[in-house]
Amino acid sequence: MVTAAIPRPLRRPRSVIPGFGITLGLTLTWLSVIVLLPLSALFIKTSEITLERFIAIVTSTRTLHALQVSFGLSLAAACVNLVFGVIVVWALVRYDFPFRRVVDAIIDIPFALPTAVAGIALTSLYAENGWVGSLLAPLGIKVAFTELGILVALIFIGLPFVVRTVQPVLADLDAELEEASASLGASRGQTVWRVVLPSVIPALLTGFALAFARAVGEYGSVIFIAGNLPGQTEIAPLLIVIRLEEFRYADATAIATVMLLASFVLLLVINRLQRWSETRSART
Repeated sequence: MVTAAIPRPLRRPRSVIPGFGITLGLTLTWLSVIVLLPLSALFIKTSEITLERFIAIVTSTRTLHALQVSFGLSLAAACVNLVFGVIVVWALVRYDFPFRRVVDAIIDIPFALPTAVAGIALTSLYAENGWVGSLLAPLGIKVAFTELGILVALIFIGLPFVVRTVQPVLADLDAELEEASASLGASRGQTVWRVVLPSVIPALLTGFALAFARAVGEYGSVIFIAGNLPGQTEIAPLLIVIRLEEFRYADATAIATVMLLASFVLLLVINRLQRWSETRSART
């Protein structure tokens, strides 16, 4: 009598590093508790109001202007940090100059400095009677308590994100590629444009996204230098706090939901651009 062999169940090959199931479970649990639950609570609280009420809240003149100030100036600050952050990184990585380590350490100050302290320092510096503000006032340039002051604060807190993201990538870039490009007759500009830039574009997009996300949610350093005038220099995070203090929780959650969705869409677009850049660089 011939019996058919019972096939053994296929087993996944064991990983060299054990503990995949445990680490994945802990990761999903931790992300759910820290990230997903608060965001879910926000959407649940927002769903308690009617659609008409939600639209009326987010389309009010004060809310629209606050959102415009927050997202518009955050985008502008991220663009400025992208340009000057690359210049700072290039100087730190490609050149050796006195006190280079000191300059490198100064970049991390916005990370460690409390945002309220940063706001007070920037306000005292750029006020009309401040060291810099007194020099700009005769020229008709007012920084403190204007949108320009908000932009300065957002640039201050966002610069380290671009520098620390791009710096290790540029430092690990093989210098022989640049030498080979020069030996083949390429100019310095062509070497930077065709050799260096494609290699650091993913890091640039990541630094840009981090600086933008940090600026959108900034509160402490901005409220001191902004002046917080409704319809002029009021940012969306401050408007949310004001609505909470007025016990208008529906208004606060509605504004927060719009900020969350808009930030998610923008970060998703930037992430897709980053993936496209990485794929394109791998193909070339």
